[in-house]
Amino acid sequence: MEPVKQHLTEFSLEAHDLYLNHSVPYLEEPPDPLQFYRNWIGPNKPCIIRKAFSHWPALSRWTPDYLREKVGSKIISVAVTPNGYADAVSGDRFVMPEERQMSFSSVLDIIEGKVEKCGVFYIQKQCSNLLEELPELTQDVEPHVPWMSSALGKLPDAVNFWLGEADAITSLHKDHYENLYCVISGEKNFILLPPTDRPFIPYGVYQPAVYHQGYDSDFEAVDQSNTEKVPWIPLDPLKPDLEQYPEYRHARPVRCSVKAGEMLYLPSLWFHHVQQSHGCIAVNFWYDMEYDIKYNYFQLLERLSEVTGAT
Repeated sequence: MEPVKQHLTEFSLEAHDLYLNHSVPYLEEPPDPLQFYRNWIGPNKPCIIRKAFSHWPALSRWTPDYLREKVGSKIISVAVTPNGYADAVSGDRFVMPEERQMSFSSVLDIIEGKVEKCGVFYIQKQCSNLLEELPELTQDVEPHVPWMSSALGKLPDAVNFWLGEADAITSLHKDHYENLYCVISGEKNFILLPPTDRPFIPYGVYQPAVYHQGYDSDFEAVDQSNTEKVPWIPLDPLKPDLEQYPEYRHARPVRCSVKAGEMLYLPSLWFHHVQQSHGCIAVNFWYDMEYDIKYNYFQLLERLSEVTGAT
């Protein structure tokens, strides 16, 4: 297995040298569908697209006052954690947030500092929550991205709404979706690593747990019984422990900031870690590519990395 491991390492390094960008490029306008597929989707390379949704009313409408008027009384799902890390490794556990049902206005009160609460609050439910929980807002955006739907020959599988505090952080992970991430207000800061860096990214297997806030306001992680352990990345790219995970030295993360009015194309299976400005609002479109040739290719790389113990 050692020769295979060596080849995986060399392949990852060559990918950076031969075709991956050292920073995330910008496109100044929405692309032609065929060109976008050839230049970005096929090669599995991220980019930031300007003026991709400048016609959306949401860019000017989605102020706190407007959102209170439109959906303030709506009860929505909100992720609450003690430290801002939801779906992340904490000690020897993979801990998920407490899912709390709250009115939209009460979340805005917390974000605007009108009410103080223990914990970090983040609207982040990813089961097409814009369509399912906040349909009143869909008139302010498009139901899909026409040129992307044309390029892939399909409509998105989910359209998600995101709003949270600055302390809400998304831990390093990957998704099998082609992702178009549209920032409506504020700023999102991404750390990105390509699938070819998989040999350098550590995984562990953890007991799943869920945060629960008690009456004394303290949080505890409550184990989920009768559930399978969860594979997840224990490394924090903001402060990687290179003594514990020395292979990560070979990884070449790319950082980018996506500002209001900009759209990030995040290809499937790219690892990403996300921070945001306080009160940042975003909408993203997930296009499922699980059975695409590209997906199968990188899944093979994933399995080889696991078998050879490349991390």
